[in-house]
Amino acid sequence: MSFRRALALAACGLAGGSVLFSAVAVGKLPARGGDAEPRPGSSPASVPPASAAPPGLLLLPPAAAASCPAAPGWIERPAGTGGYWDSNWDRREPLALINLKKKNEETGEEELASRLDHCKAKATRHIFLIRHSQYNLDGRADKDRTLTPLGREQAELTGHRLASLGLKFDQIIHSSMTRATETTEIISKHLPGVKKISTDLLREGAPIEPDPPVSHWKPEAVYYEDGARIEAAFRNFIHRADAKQEEDSYEIFVCHANVIRYIVCRALQFPPEGWLRMSLNNGSITHLVIRPNGRVALRTLGDTGFMPPDKITRT
Repeated sequence: MSFRRALALAACGLAGGSVLFSAVAVGKLPARGGDAEPRPGSSPASVPPASAAPPGLLLLPPAAAASCPAAPGWIERPAGTGGYWDSNWDRREPLALINLKKKNEETGEEELASRLDHCKAKATRHIFLIRHSQYNLDGRADKDRTLTPLGREQAELTGHRLASLGLKFDQIIHSSMTRATETTEIISKHLPGVKKISTDLLREGAPIEPDPPVSHWKPEAVYYEDGARIEAAFRNFIHRADAKQEEDSYEIFVCHANVIRYIVCRALQFPPEGWLRMSLNNGSITHLVIRPNGRVALRTLGDTGFMPPDKITRT
């Protein structure tokens, strides 16, 4: 087994699929492995079996990897991907959009190539995920959870930072919750003319039970209620550009820490159960890039370097 293949199988749940074993780094082992050639003069019995670990790796039995939690039904994980990138993660891969049964037998491959080209994305999408600013935690209802004075300062700093990038933003889509709406209103003052769209899909919630689990917070019912909605937000908003889009786009999404962390995991095809391992400051900027071929890159995660240290919070 090759070293690269062993590493690919080591990540439990990456991009879906079952895992046969896990691999962890250990101290230096004798320089031999499943792909090694027998040394001159050595007997065949000294060559390890094909399933032996590559140098420096210890293979764990299947039971050691069996603790990975089963994914909820709303998350699709293609079987057998083994940690490799799913190029059709957003269901917009050109070949997946074409009904091959309708292929004209007379023109053949020439027509197929033309149809594929017609379905290919041409532009890059830049997605800026903004966490709302600090808000009043004592508010009992959503309407009472307004931004604090510091939160309003944070939103001003975030708006100024976005404006300083010199980009032509296409739209601001924001959660309908009060703290996100107020953050959007302040940011939009720095980006005049950019349209604003409110949506319930981006409201805060518990997307999926985290792994490792959190003992003090275990809202099973909430995961069931919120998870599918937040996954719907991901499917609606996070995908490659439409084939009709000619120029690169720059979009802002103002929402919540749980939603942003989940979206980042899903977009990068990391195990979504790991969303709680990341921490985001109030008013922070997370920048995702989706290329026409469907490849996704994370340029910044929770950036607040534009804020003075005394203005940074994560409540």
